[in-house]
Amino acid sequence: MVMNHNTTLRFLAIAEGISYLCLGITVPLKYKLGYTLPNLIVGMTHGILFMAYCYWIVLVGQTTRRDRNFFVVGLIMSLIPFGTFWFDKKYLSTKD
Repeated sequence: MVMNHNTTLRFLAIAEGISYLCLGITVPLKYKLGYTLPNLIVGMTHGILFMAYCYWIVLVGQTTRRDRNFFVVGLIMSLIPFGTFWFDKKYLSTKD
């Protein structure tokens, strides 16, 4: 299976969004119950996915010559829970 840049960005948007939501589960486990390992694993995974998502926003934006809104909205949506899901639907999904 060959993935193009847009497909990779869509995958990263969904994966980053899921990892962000998983932090909502692991942070209370860490601070309320003292279980640190789940937060360590999910936090590291989320950090890597976040950096990859931001990199791919810039890569796809430049290679497809998108306007400034693509960059700004894409990066802001990485900071908002469910934001990358919305960005995927609004900017990345193909209209058939």
